[in-house]
Amino acid sequence: DKYRSILNEEAKSTQWRHGGPPIFDKVNKLFEEGRTKEWPKGSIEETVQNAVKSWEMELSHKTSLNDFKTINPEKFKLIVNGRKDLSGEETLQLGSYNALLKNSLPKEFQYYRADEETFKSSHDAFRSAFPRGFAWEVISVFSGPPVVAYKFRHWGYFEGPFQGHAPTGEMVEFYGIGIMKV
Repeated sequence: DKYRSILNEEAKSTQWRHGGPPIFDKVNKLFEEGRTKEWPKGSIEETVQNAVKSWEMELSHKTSLNDFKTINPEKFKLIVNGRKDLSGEETLQLGSYNALLKNSLPKEFQYYRADEETFKSSHDAFRSAFPRGFAWEVISVFSGPPVVAYKFRHWGYFEGPFQGHAPTGEMVEFYGIGIMKV
C-alpha cells in the first residue's frame, strides 16, 4: 500500500483483527479521486499524511499494541477536544470511532453515542454507511517535528444505512486540526 508503507513490512506474527492485513483499494481510489492536495514525495506533508493513515490502519486492524510501529505504546496518549487522555490500550479497546467521537453533548443532540457502541459495532456502522471508505488527507502542516501541527480533511459518501438512517449518496466532509509529538 503506497500510503501505509509499514503494511509492506509487517511480520507474519502480527495479530490482525480480521485474520490478515487489510486491503485499502476502495478508500485509496476515493482518496485519489477526491483529494485536494498532492504532496511532493518525501515532503513533511506527505510524511504526516502517511503516518496518520498508518496509525489509523494499526488502530483499526491490529489487536495488540506490541505490533504497532507508529507509536510508542508506553508513551502514547490520545487527547480529543480537551477530554481526559486515553492510553494506547484504552484507545485500542474503544476503537478509533469511539475514541475520536466521544462527546459531552446532551443525549438528544448526539447523533452518534460512543458510550453505547463497541469497537465492532462502531466499525460495522461506519463501514455500512461509507462502503467506499472515509478518506483522509492533510491540508497543511503548520510546524515540523518534534511537535507537528496540521490541518486535515476527512470525507466519504453516505451510500449505506447508518443507525436507522437511509443513505442519501451525499458527500459527508469535515475538517479538523491535529497535533502530534514525535
